[in-house]
Amino acid sequence: MPQLRLSTVFMSAVLATVMLPVAAPYALAQAVTPTNRNILIQQNDLQALQNRIQRRQFQQQQQQYRAQDRQIVPQPRQQVPVVKPPCQVLGNAILTGCR
Repeated sequence: MPQLRLSTVFMSAVLATVMLPVAAPYALAQAVTPTNRNILIQQNDLQALQNRIQRRQFQQQQQQYRAQDRQIVPQPRQQVPVVKPPCQVLGNAILTGCR
């Protein structure tokens, strides 16, 4: 059993040694220097400002669309044919509308 632990420790050390040159550039690339931090903050501020401007433009466009939808367009009065009432005959007297 001690032999197995020794080989496991040895393999872990070899693996760490092999992976160190591979992982080092990525670890260095993620290090944030004060200059990089300022640039990142400025980029974030710029993105936030652009988002606000786009949102405001979108809201204004939606307000214009709603205003257009609210405008009441007068509907032309439809011409409906008038139906004359039929003749009304009561006994021998003609009351209305017959010719």
